[in-house]
Amino acid sequence: MADHPAPQMDENLPQKPPEGCERPLLQHAQQGRPPLQGSQGQGAWRRHHTVFTNAKAGMDGVDRDHVQRVVYEMSKDSAHFRNEQRKQAQTDGKIARLRERAARLSPAELASHLRAADAAVAQAAATRDLTATWLVVDMDAFFASVEELHQPALKDKPMAVGGIGMISTANYVARKFGVRSAMPGFIARKLCPQLIFQRPDFSRYKEVSEQAQAVFATYDEDLEAASLDEAFLDITAYCAQHGCTGAEVAEELRRRVREETGVTCSCGVAPNRMLAKVCADRNKPDGHYVLPGQLEAVTRFMQGLPIRKVPGIGKVMEQTLKAFGVEYCSQLIEQRALLSALFSKVSMEYFMTVGLGLGATRHGERPAEGEVGRKGISCERTFAALSAPADLEEKLREISEKLAEHMAREGLQGRTLTLKLKSALTFELHTRAATLPGYISSAEQLLEVALQLLRPELPITVRLMGIRVSAFKEQPAPEPGQRTLAGFVRNHVHQGWQGSPADVAKQDVLRGSHPGSSAEAVEREFGSGLASPEHMRHIDRLPSLQSQQLLRQIGPSEESSDNGHPGGEEGPSAQCAAPATPLELS
Repeated sequence: MADHPAPQMDENLPQKPPEGCERPLLQHAQQGRPPLQGSQGQGAWRRHHTVFTNAKAGMDGVDRDHVQRVVYEMSKDSAHFRNEQRKQAQTDGKIARLRERAARLSPAELASHLRAADAAVAQAAATRDLTATWLVVDMDAFFASVEELHQPALKDKPMAVGGIGMISTANYVARKFGVRSAMPGFIARKLCPQLIFQRPDFSRYKEVSEQAQAVFATYDEDLEAASLDEAFLDITAYCAQHGCTGAEVAEELRRRVREETGVTCSCGVAPNRMLAKVCADRNKPDGHYVLPGQLEAVTRFMQGLPIRKVPGIGKVMEQTLKAFGVEYCSQLIEQRALLSALFSKVSMEYFMTVGLGLGATRHGERPAEGEVGRKGISCERTFAALSAPADLEEKLREISEKLAEHMAREGLQGRTLTLKLKSALTFELHTRAATLPGYISSAEQLLEVALQLLRPELPITVRLMGIRVSAFKEQPAPEPGQRTLAGFVRNHVHQGWQGSPADVAKQDVLRGSHPGSSAEAVEREFGSGLASPEHMRHIDRLPSLQSQQLLRQIGPSEESSDNGHPGGEEGPSAQCAAPATPLELS
């Protein structure tokens, strides 16, 4: 290991800003802006917040008021805007009900909840482990950086990967104008008229990703690749064996990635996974941030960390917590009595974990031979509005073929198929599901079931369709010493596509977090829990496709419009293929 000086850390630890003070924002691209038309209602745009107005790395100096007003003016008459208003009204209603409950709490009840919360804090704090060293790698504006690598002339020009409908990522020149991932291209072009669109080239992105993953694997053979552009490494053993620090590993890893791939990455180093992921976004692009494994340093870090920076806390949860005086992670501990009174035990445990800065310090256990390590696998596409039955069937055929390809690669067969539909008129998301008497895996079988779920919904106009398969068949245990193909693929995917990446990594399965985690349970409470229970009907079994009408799970599902998880809207299930313009979260 080369001798690299560790960066200064203590003065970089975030400090909680004084009450009422915000970081001053520079004004970018003031000259030559197209004039904006008058808003409906004075200052209505100031109340309109979407994922498009949230700052990403490289956007610290953006004129956020200008971006917010442009987004409002460009979307205020759209179906998307009306859907956002509907979801906001649901959130407002939930907050109002919680406030009513809070107002009825007696001092004795609060005291009782405080005792319960103190016990939860003590129990969580007892699990703290500051001996591990985790490193999270996040490639910088990955898709855009790869395009710049092949077209160097784009480096000094505002450029986004995607098109007029949606962009997946933007380079750092474009971000100065407020252009960001997950933004419709027509809004991005309004913010930056000279914006250049590049069509995505996923084979190229996979190739560069494999090169970077090979570098990562030298520091942790069991690394977990969350997506093409992000990986989680436990470097505790490596640091002990080589007598080096996490800062030195981050410095060397960044240098090697830059030299061997031509693109840059940023790293976060911390005593657990959650903190390392937060730190990875601190000094982007092409930098790293180190949070020492010391209780005092972690406590100070959480005092100045906004709750929205924590993976798993989205817009709805942020608004709800802010309504009760929680804006920074440390305030989750300060308001523990009230939170204990208002939210479920699972949510409360999650809040205390976040407030204390706790997170996983070991890799999750790999599935044994014969076991299926995932809960579901899905594939979806976003497209221009379709309504003709023939067009919808052709789109389902495309999705079925792609999903079957990836199921075959992992040796998966499933009994439950879920069809996902997003209305092009209302933007509401619906799911239809069927559980079959036997297992299916071929494209023909998937298409047959999906079509039988779709046909009762016609006529319909949709802009997104997806298929998810779950309830997998366990594989028979191999003979002692025998290796299965599925196990070989599963192990290599878990290890970050090392070994023979050209053979193993020719896939775009984005491995998500395990279903049932506390963060996802809280998301259900804040997100999907907003849907009316009477709209949900649950499916049990389907005795026969030929003899009985398909049982369906019907009802609009609340989707997170700004979730920070890679892999799209399915959450814990892995996206087997990205949408027409997939969202990259660098």
